[in-house]
Amino acid sequence: MADTGVRIDGNTLRLPGGVAVRFIRTLRLPETGTHPLPPGLGEFPVRRVSDYADRVPGEWRARGGVMLPVYLREAMWLSFAGTKEPAALQVGVGKVCAVSGKPWRDRLSRDPQNYLVLPRQPWLDGINSGKGTVRQFVAVPLGLGATVEGQVTGEEVWGGVQLQSFALTDEALGEWRRVEREQKARASGKIRGYGPPLPMAAAAPGGPLPPPSAPAAPGGPAAAPPRRAAAMGLGVGGSMRQEVYEDDRPLTDWAGTPSGRVFVHLVTPPEWRRITGEAPPPSPVDRAAYTSAGLPWFDYYDEDAEDLAPTEALEGVKPVGDWLGDDLDPWQEPHPGQVTPLKDAPGKPVEDGEW
Repeated sequence: MADTGVRIDGNTLRLPGGVAVRFIRTLRLPETGTHPLPPGLGEFPVRRVSDYADRVPGEWRARGGVMLPVYLREAMWLSFAGTKEPAALQVGVGKVCAVSGKPWRDRLSRDPQNYLVLPRQPWLDGINSGKGTVRQFVAVPLGLGATVEGQVTGEEVWGGVQLQSFALTDEALGEWRRVEREQKARASGKIRGYGPPLPMAAAAPGGPLPPPSAPAAPGGPAAAPPRRAAAMGLGVGGSMRQEVYEDDRPLTDWAGTPSGRVFVHLVTPPEWRRITGEAPPPSPVDRAAYTSAGLPWFDYYDEDAEDLAPTEALEGVKPVGDWLGDDLDPWQEPHPGQVTPLKDAPGKPVEDGEW
């Protein structure tokens, strides 16, 4: 297995070229209507697959990468805070591009665009499925056909999330740095919040949420024979207002080969405990309680960027409720004053594998 230069820094994945990716827990939106951006409720813990090679399925070892625990129907978003220089990032869900809906490729494309431009794109909450909107990433088991992968390709083989970064060419990066030096003053904007779900402790039914346990040492629990783990992928939930930005650079500004890549396996909480010896994060908090507590939602708009039109493949993806049934959690719309407008590594390498 090759060293791709991917590192884990806390719970941040750092890919070559300065790309930083965090997986953020969040509130699940209703599958009808269009909503503001939900808040971050803390990071998902991320661990290297190779640290638990004797406890994970053989196909996980072959694919390498990292893993994180996620509950059935739990929602997440990807934060790119910490990415300083321009980079192109491909995001796959079951090896289907979350931007274009096309099969996973090892090169960038503009027809249709199959990547995000960082750091202009500060986060991604779901697949690019509508004009100025995305449909929320929601975890579902493989085998039902509810994942984006299952709906677009007709089969569910890969699951998980795939990330692949591309750097600017040396010439384009040098020009960007020259311009940056000349433009000392930068506009500063607010950052969409995420962190430990401390505000939710008082709002959650049944009393405070338990704190997450300290990470166990990689050799902690007694080794168990590897077995087939419950496979998880990403389907979609509710729609929210978020643009996926069109690249305004020529494609020739980007390197022709990726700088690094990583496969992110999604693990059910029982499997996470069995494999790592760690307690998974608390179950997702009740969303009506969050809203009634007056805590913030977000609305992001970049007046200098162009929204990328959705492709037919992703426009047609159905929400997971079509398979799992109605969402019975109560819903309460945030008050207008709760919606905040935004804007105008250390450690061992993560091993790559065959995927």
